[in-house]
Amino acid sequence: MAVETDVLDELRRLRTRIPRLAGSLAATVDGLVLAHDVPDTEPEGLAALTAAALGVAYRMTDAAARGEFRELLVRGTRGYVATYAAGSTAVLTLLADDRVNVGRLHLEGRRSGARIAELIDNRVGPDGGRHAERAALDAHVPSSPDADRRIGTLPVRTPQRPAHQPRPQPGG
Repeated sequence: MAVETDVLDELRRLRTRIPRLAGSLAATVDGLVLAHDVPDTEPEGLAALTAAALGVAYRMTDAAARGEFRELLVRGTRGYVATYAAGSTAVLTLLADDRVNVGRLHLEGRRSGARIAELIDNRVGPDGGRHAERAALDAHVPSSPDADRRIGTLPVRTPQRPAHQPRPQPGG
């Protein structure tokens, strides 16, 4: 059985454990869908937005010196979007109605995130999975200066002095 099927089973069990859960999605940290149970929502778009929000969340926890990213909660007028770390390579995003028990959402979201991380690590290993062929292709590409950055962090530009002095402008 593929890891995606196991993850989908976990998402379906999650829906039974959290009343008012509208949907769930497991994705890689770079925005590729692993499994989803999100009716009336485009899973690829949600996964891409999750990856973007994850990048900001990583930066925020790092800048505020709050340790490693664990979860992100966004509240809108019609409900919640909660994102939980699922190991170092995946995330779990939950969509819930505005009347959801947020404590229960966190409890079950954290448990499911840990379970999904376990499924991925046990079935796939740290460097395998559905997109393992990409790693083989990336092995032929020379390493970039940013290769040592953690996943989800953004590069920091350092201002440099100009290589030449600007010429004085006439009349100025």
